[in-house]
Amino acid sequence: MTVAVLITFFYVIAIWLVFFRFRLLKFSIVWGVVTFWIGAHMLLVFLIAVRFYTPYSIDGHVIRQTIQIVPRLPEPTLLVEAAVEQNTPVKKGDVLYRFDPTIYQARVREHEAKLAEAKQNAQALQQDIDIAQSALSAAEAAQLYANEQVKRYTELAAGGGAKEETLDKWREQVAAADAQVAEAKGNLAKAQLAQAAQVDGVNAQVAEAQASLDQAKYYLGQTTLVAPEDGVIISQQARPGLVVGDRRVGAIAALVSNVDPYFLATFYQEHLKLVRPDQFAEVALDIFPGQIFKAKVVSIWEGTGQGQMVPSGDVPKFPIPHLQGRFAVQFVVDDPALTNFPAGAHGAVAIYTGQGGVFEVIRRINIRLYSFMNFLFPLDI
Repeated sequence: MTVAVLITFFYVIAIWLVFFRFRLLKFSIVWGVVTFWIGAHMLLVFLIAVRFYTPYSIDGHVIRQTIQIVPRLPEPTLLVEAAVEQNTPVKKGDVLYRFDPTIYQARVREHEAKLAEAKQNAQALQQDIDIAQSALSAAEAAQLYANEQVKRYTELAAGGGAKEETLDKWREQVAAADAQVAEAKGNLAKAQLAQAAQVDGVNAQVAEAQASLDQAKYYLGQTTLVAPEDGVIISQQARPGLVVGDRRVGAIAALVSNVDPYFLATFYQEHLKLVRPDQFAEVALDIFPGQIFKAKVVSIWEGTGQGQMVPSGDVPKFPIPHLQGRFAVQFVVDDPALTNFPAGAHGAVAIYTGQGGVFEVIRRINIRLYSFMNFLFPLDI
């Protein structure tokens, strides 16, 4: 709009100089029609060229990644200290909140005891194998002796040197010895299987107890929340006495990160025809009237919400007022102070495709006028 006003203004000045100030030509109805026709087409050509060679948007904002601060505790837990205030800068690792660790310390001690018991049981497994092996050896010895006795009394009974009842008794002893050998082999196999039950070379019971202990230590560590990155804490409403955990899934604060901020602006789709990554751009932020920041195109987000269909049973609707969505373009601003700009800071941006020539000059004037007008607008005095 500013460009159109400037073009119109200078064109009217030129007409005034030619026809009225210096009277180089005599103004008439014919000249009036001609000058209007030329002015309208010149304005149209300029507007088209400026839009495509130097795309411009006043719908831009500083984007800083936001991390939701959410307690990760499985039990209802009391907040005992809020170590950070609203709108406070923090460094990575700074303590934000402390919760009552009592039940989680108890869980750690409980699982440490279970781990010690599991390790002791694992050490006893070899003794169980040794005992089972000894029992098997004794049973096999008894079995061998019983078989020898059956063989001996069989010969004696055939010659009349022993009673048949004695032979039957030793045969029963053989059957009992066979059963004892089978039972001893089963006990030995059971003990060997118990020892062989391992996870990555560690006894299964020990591994299970260690996993439970690790989980208990994790939740104990979560009773102290620290800043995951450098940034600023906003929307901090938590106070000592707040109970979190169990069914609570919401955040208790938000951390606006200082890492990798960028400027994001939306453009009409057709104006991005000549835009490519790494092209030079200029940004004017409303919070810094009269200043222009150098920037560079990072990428074009070639997608809008209109291109997304959410699975549902509804028939898609296409309301006429929203004929086209605007594409977002991401910029990196060449100023280290960008990390200090508030998230959501509004501004304008102009992209210079390198093909505009004189049109780039017009756009540079345009964005600077926008920046200086921020000294006056909005008029809410």
